[in-house]
Amino acid sequence: MSASRATAVGLALGSIADLLLADPRRGHPVAGFGRAAGALERRIWRDDRATGAAYTAVCVGTATALGAALARVTAGSPSARTAVTALATWAVLGGTSLDRAAATMAQHLEAGDLAAARGHLPTLAGRDPSALGEPELVRATVESVAENTSDAAVAPLFWGAVAGLPGLLGYRAANTLDAMVGYRSARYARFGWASARLDDVLNWVPARLTAALTVAAAPAAGGSAAGAWRAWRRDGAAHPSPNAGRCEAALAGALDLRLGGRNVYGSRVEERPPLGDGQPPTRADIRRAARLSRAVWTTAAILAAASRALPGRVRRGPRG
Repeated sequence: MSASRATAVGLALGSIADLLLADPRRGHPVAGFGRAAGALERRIWRDDRATGAAYTAVCVGTATALGAALARVTAGSPSARTAVTALATWAVLGGTSLDRAAATMAQHLEAGDLAAARGHLPTLAGRDPSALGEPELVRATVESVAENTSDAAVAPLFWGAVAGLPGLLGYRAANTLDAMVGYRSARYARFGWASARLDDVLNWVPARLTAALTVAAAPAAGGSAAGAWRAWRRDGAAHPSPNAGRCEAALAGALDLRLGGRNVYGSRVEERPPLGDGQPPTRADIRRAARLSRAVWTTAAILAAASRALPGRVRRGPRG
């Protein structure tokens, strides 16, 4: 078996592990990376872009270099390559954890427990939940499911297909930094600029792939492919994010929903444009969105593994 095909099998096995087991409950390597990155930030933080860019380069570069080293070490052993890739894929994927987080929100709302729902929202979105009622909690959850289908699942699979182990680890490092320092705040407006922009670049193709797969998978989740296509093409670019709007608009169109509105992030307030033509989402739509998300990212996993297994694949540099 070639190294590329061993990587394909590893991507498939890691995706199956995520589907069945979700994230590792203890000793999660992404959490370990986050702790290390947080410790480094506390030591070197300066309120300027140059320091933030150096921080991003060190953190993402280290993770990517680790992936490249693992690729070299396992180049001569297909079984080792398969095992390491499977473990890395399982570690960096978050598709099933996203599904479970959405299901937990649906359960809280179905039970009428707004306090528990508000307490759970930070696992899905960075909005201030303290004053949110059920409609806002539902919308935040559905929008998070749409965006994070790309960030947590499709994007790592895409970069795993493109660059193997370095792609898997490098992408997850960049996305983790964006979640840590990439948002607009007094502390991170300049320091986190490089992390945010790198995440935008790395997610540009995956976000559009997610929207395209949402169109394709919509009927499997009881949705409309035509509606997903129409909302994606018409509304996706109106969102302030260069990537999230494509995913949210496609899901809104697929499920005949209307997303967007007023979002509060601490002291910052954003008025998001409307996405889709339908009604605002209700609690039942959380589970519909999760079903569509699962259909999208499992399709992406099949495509990622198949692309690595193609015969005659030409690669340069270390085999990922």
